[in-house]
Amino acid sequence: MRKILMLFFLVGFAATAHAQFGVRAGFSSANFSDADFDAKSGIHLGAYYTFGADFISVEPGIQYSQKGYKAVNPATGDPIDEQLGYIDIPVLVRLKLIPALNIFAGPQASILASSKREEGGNTSDSSEATKGYDIGGVFGAQVKLPLGFNVQASYDLGFTSLNYYNFDVKNQVFKISAGYTFGGN
Repeated sequence: MRKILMLFFLVGFAATAHAQFGVRAGFSSANFSDADFDAKSGIHLGAYYTFGADFISVEPGIQYSQKGYKAVNPATGDPIDEQLGYIDIPVLVRLKLIPALNIFAGPQASILASSKREEGGNTSDSSEATKGYDIGGVFGAQVKLPLGFNVQASYDLGFTSLNYYNFDVKNQVFKISAGYTFGGN
């Protein structure tokens, strides 16, 4: 009996499911947790693929995201600008609250793609100072607009320590994005 009910559920889900591809870009404000640093402004851009039913959908994606921080070296007074570039791979679950509004959350794996540290006029590669990956979560809300456009606000929260120069810090990023879903209504 359970197999028959599961079959009906899967057939019903597949019958109401639809899939759509889209692109997204926006502004990021990143910082490290548990540190007295200033937020670093950046950008993020990428693509996503949404599939599912009317009320619930799953959205894997891939995007390039700038992260890091700004600070002042207390010993020298020199400004520090840490620029980290990551390839983020989120897998979001979206719940539609009303036709134009959904909330979402899900895990995210990130791979360090680039790093640059500027301090006192000197530039160096800081990839040796941090782990080459990050595991975290994403949550936020999206408003769907006419003609396939959408806007969303989200927060990336790192779960694992970056071991940045042997300090226990995690990525934290607030993002505001604009997107376009091809074939979206």
